Amino acid sequence: MINVNGKLVSTTDLAIENNRGFLYGDAVFETVRVLDKKVLFAEDHYFRLMSSMRIMRMEIPMHFTLENFQEEIIKTVEATASQAKAFRVRLTVYRDATGKYLPQENKTIGFVATAEALEEALYTFQDQAYEVELYKDFYVAANLLSTVKTTNRAVNVLASIFASENDYQNCLLVNDKKNIIEAVNGNLFVVSQNTIKTPPLDEGCVKGIMRKQIIELLAKHPNLTLEESPISPFELQKADEIFITNVIVGIQPITKYRKKTFTTQVSKELLDRLNAKIRLM
Repeated sequence: MINVNGKLVSTTDLAIENNRGFLYGDAVFETVRVLDKKVLFAEDHYFRLMSSMRIMRMEIPMHFTLENFQEEIIKTVEATASQAKAFRVRLTVYRDATGKYLPQENKTIGFVATAEALEEALYTFQDQAYEVELYKDFYVAANLLSTVKTTNRAVNVLASIFASENDYQNCLLVNDKKNIIEAVNGNLFVVSQNTIKTPPLDEGCVKGIMRKQIIELLAKHPNLTLEESPISPFELQKADEIFITNVIVGIQPITKYRKKTFTTQVSKELLDRLNAKIRLM
C-alpha cells in the first residue's frame, strides 16, 4: 500500500507527466527507520524536513505537525500487513503544481510515503569487505542547497553506477573545493588515533540524521574527540578507520581504500552505543 496525501491506495493516481518531483526534481524526501511502530529520531527528521521545505520555498500546511508526520508514517507501516519489527519508510514531499517549468507562485505541497520491512530490528555490525573509491567525474557544490535531500540526486546515482561497474561497494563524493564530503548514501567519518573528523555542513554534505546522532554520542565519549573540518583525499591514506552513517544501516565501516586497509574497532563501539541509545527511546 502507498500513502498519498494521507489516503492509502494500492496504486497511485499521480500523473507523473505533470508531477514536478518527476520532471524537475522539485521535491524533498526523508528516509526514516521505524521500530516497534515508533519513528526513530522523529523530531530530527521532522525539523529537517521543515527546514528543507522552507529552503525550497514550499508551503507548509498548518496540519503538517510533528504528530501528523509520525501518524502518516505509522499509518503507512501498518498498511503493509507485515509482522516485521522494523521498517524503512520514505516520505517524499513534492510541489503540488502543474508540470510547467515555472510553478507560477504555487507553493502548496503533496506527499507520497512507502514502507518496506527490514530484516533486523536493531542496527547490526557489517563485517564484510567494503571497498570504496573517489568519484571525480562530477563535483558537489559546497553550498546550502547541497545539504538538502532533494530528489535531484544525479551525482549520487552516477557515482553508484561507477562503483558497481568497477566492483566497489561505494564511492566518496568530492565538492568543488576538491575536498571529500560524503559517500553516495551517507555521511563520512574519518578516525585518526583519538580524533574523529567529519566534514562541516558548509562543505556541501547532506545534513544527515545519523550524522547528528553520532556527533552527540562522540560529545559524551571519554576518549574520542570530534572535529568538524574539511577532509582532503590525502587524509584517507593516513586514517586508522573510516565509516559511513545513515539511518537505515546505522554505521557502515569501510575496510579498504586503494592500497590502505582499515580497522573497525571504533565503528563497533559506536554501533553498540547507538543501539543502547535506541533501546532507551
